[in-house]
This record gives sequence, structure tokens and C-alpha cells, in this order.
Amino acid sequence: MVEDIAPAEFVRRRQENDRWLLIDVREIWEIEVAKIGTAVAIPMMEIPSRQGELDKARPIAVICHSGGRSRRVADFLFQQGFAEVVNIAGGIDAWSLEIDSTVPRY
Repeated sequence: MVEDIAPAEFVRRRQENDRWLLIDVREIWEIEVAKIGTAVAIPMMEIPSRQGELDKARPIAVICHSGGRSRRVADFLFQQGFAEVVNIAGGIDAWSLEIDSTVPRY
């Protein structure tokens, strides 16, 4: 089952285990407006064709603008056999408010 976690919880988990992969599923234009440096950009519509690039044994967190698209992608990856997948609730908007205020809100 996919868990929704706050950005701060993701940061805590990543500090405990640096194998976490953060996937940003927003469109490229959105990432150009506001991005998280450590995130891998794979737009939502490309996930099915690019899932082979991902390690099923690696923990994955998915982020978007507010949490809706990332939730759908996280559910999809879990259904495809990815063992540990979480959704960043509130998306990059919450990330900007809770973690890094230099990330622009839009």
C-alpha cells in the first residue's frame, strides 16, 4: 500500500537511508519554474514507458505540484511491483512551505 507522507518525513527517511529516489512527475515547464535539485524528472505520462529505468528494490518517493499526480504514479508503481513507494503529500508546494522556501511557489 502506498503511504502519503509530509515532505519533512521524506527528508527524515532519506537522512536515515540515502538510497531513496525522489521522482518529480510534473511537466518539464513546471520543473523549470520550481525544482528540487535531488529529484529525477520523469513526467507522469512517461512513467509507464520509463519504469524500466527504475530499480524495484530501491525506495521511491514521488512528488508533483500538490500531490494528486504523484499519488496516481505512486499507486501505479506499487501495482507494477515496486516494493517501497510513497507519495509526497502536498507536493512541491508543501516542500516550499516546509523544507525550502527558496523553491518558488506557483
